[in-house]
Amino acid sequence: MAEDLVLDTAIRDWVLIPLSVVMVLIGVLRYFVAKLMRSSQTPDAKMVKEGQVILRARNLRAAANFIPTKAFRARKIYFCNEENGLLFVPKGQAQNPQAQMFSDPNMAMDMMKKNLSMIIPQTLTFAWVNFFFSGFVAAKIPFPLTQRFRSMLQNGIDLSTVDVSYVSSRSWYFLNLFGLRGFFSLILGEENAVDDTQRMMQMGGFGMDPSKGLSAEKDNLDITQHDWALPNFEQRAETVLKKLVS
Repeated sequence: MAEDLVLDTAIRDWVLIPLSVVMVLIGVLRYFVAKLMRSSQTPDAKMVKEGQVILRARNLRAAANFIPTKAFRARKIYFCNEENGLLFVPKGQAQNPQAQMFSDPNMAMDMMKKNLSMIIPQTLTFAWVNFFFSGFVAAKIPFPLTQRFRSMLQNGIDLSTVDVSYVSSRSWYFLNLFGLRGFFSLILGEENAVDDTQRMMQMGGFGMDPSKGLSAEKDNLDITQHDWALPNFEQRAETVLKKLVS
């Protein structure tokens, strides 16, 4: 049986609240530092064009059943034609993003600035939390959890008899690190929110060929099955009305 603990109010005043406030202040500070270090660059016209083409192809797939078959086939050929289709990328024209980065020193410098603005504050904050607050049980989740959450919520506490709903100070740090996006969106704006998970995904996805997005969208559009919804619209509406009435 898991043991119930009585948390001292001093832990709330000197561990939980200061840790949360420091995480918020560091996130706001990182936003302004990244804003000062950000260099103004004009977007690449080719990348913008490719992004718009992919967006148009996705809209075509989403609304394929609301246009006639002839119109869908014409648009499909316009996008997927092997000679001059918008989504067709010849083999010799595939770009190497790593070579493009090394050819543009500003791109490499901006990427290094973004990585430093993320890694250095996280490293210092984690060292501060690990040195001053290691081993504290900082909070308790107000609902029961399964044993699978123990490694996520009780990092730094080697007690298997403690209930899973108790959160250690180190785990509280990680929860704030990846869970404050909504708060930053509220105070900084949706587009300016500091999202560490998204930055880590961008770092992990570095080196991907942007032309693969066109090829993937072309394959998705090729296998899209067209079923015009207008001829059977009355029958479908009748079926829905019968279900609502009955």
